[in-house]
Amino acid sequence: MKKFKLSLASQILIGLILGIIVGGIFYGSETAQSVLQPFGDLFLRLIKLIVVPIVLSSIIVAIAGVGDIKAVGKLGIKSLSYFIGMTLVAIAVGLISANLFHPGTGLNMDELEQSDISSYVNTTEEQEGKSIADTLLHIVPTNPFQSMVEGDMLAIIFFAVVFGLGVAAIGDRGKPVLRFFEGMAHAMFYVTNLFMKYAPVGVFALIGVTISKYGFESLIPLGKLAITVYGTMIFFVIVILGIVAKIIGFNIFKLLNLIKEELLLAFSTSSSETVLPRIMEKMEKAGSPKHIVSFVIPTGYSFNLDGSVLYQAIAALFVAQMYGIDLSIWQQITLMLVLMVTSKGMAGVPGVSFVVLLATFSTVGLPAAGLAFIAGIDRILDMGRTVVNVVGNSLAALVVAKWEGQLNPLAEESMHEAS
Repeated sequence: MKKFKLSLASQILIGLILGIIVGGIFYGSETAQSVLQPFGDLFLRLIKLIVVPIVLSSIIVAIAGVGDIKAVGKLGIKSLSYFIGMTLVAIAVGLISANLFHPGTGLNMDELEQSDISSYVNTTEEQEGKSIADTLLHIVPTNPFQSMVEGDMLAIIFFAVVFGLGVAAIGDRGKPVLRFFEGMAHAMFYVTNLFMKYAPVGVFALIGVTISKYGFESLIPLGKLAITVYGTMIFFVIVILGIVAKIIGFNIFKLLNLIKEELLLAFSTSSSETVLPRIMEKMEKAGSPKHIVSFVIPTGYSFNLDGSVLYQAIAALFVAQMYGIDLSIWQQITLMLVLMVTSKGMAGVPGVSFVVLLATFSTVGLPAAGLAFIAGIDRILDMGRTVVNVVGNSLAALVVAKWEGQLNPLAEESMHEAS
């Protein structure tokens, strides 16, 4: 008799549903939140523990394997070109949606609860004091070990690329170093799969805390905004990313099926980091070479945030509509361009979506205070935009592989096997 075994996706889904039920039952209970929070925090800590070693070792191995600085430079230019293009498309889709559905029109602000956004304001002021040159200089670490301690992903990626090129340049003398990082990468991927056994418990706890803290009642006054954001995100994934996938010979639904466990996890935790190692593994199985996956996906986590910029575009027009401010087409184009630049310049900043919006509002004359009205449901909207970010990054690895002429023609078959 065959032993019945639930798949990880099923276990995570059960954890998600139970967490929603428990969170709903104990809505407003600080005791329930304090009991559940440590179980959720433990899962996030376990994942953060392995992200830096995986990114560092994978990129060093991948770049050393390429060995050609011109090839690495070409890969970087193609990746960033795709990221910028998709960012502009995502912002445009968000602006069109907000103009069509007017989620902020007719809202009575006196009936809405305001949240404290002072911490975001302080962060924004710090960031606005930095020039583009400062932002670019920050990518080059003065102390790579400090960057690893702080989890500064862009600085880690830069160091790993440079180190990988150095290993490749010294030929046979670099082979022991290469074998060390290959061993580290394999060990860390093994540890990832070990930690994922705890994922259903982590998901249960994190979603339970979210629902017990914010509840479903917080969605009612801003229900039109939530429906507009989620509806637009679904359209973006199925239609826009679906067209991109079709162009490179992939079916978006097969891609979604391949990464369904990771999407459930990203949705529940509101964290892209929790799924980074497994997304890298699965995109290799889907046909993208290791060196492309290892470069594109970690870099995309800072530069290719389709879900975040789409949400920011809708949120900006929502606030304008709520205050009765009519933004002209030129103001909206300005908003689009400023969002594109600030979203890239503030990669890795805590609370990046709100910080980017605050930095952008002043350029088109929107009141920053408007964000206080939507801060209360931001966590619930964040769950959706994290999923879109993960799908966008997964597809980016396949698109760049196709662009480089290195996408495995047997990818379709590999995806069936992986799922």
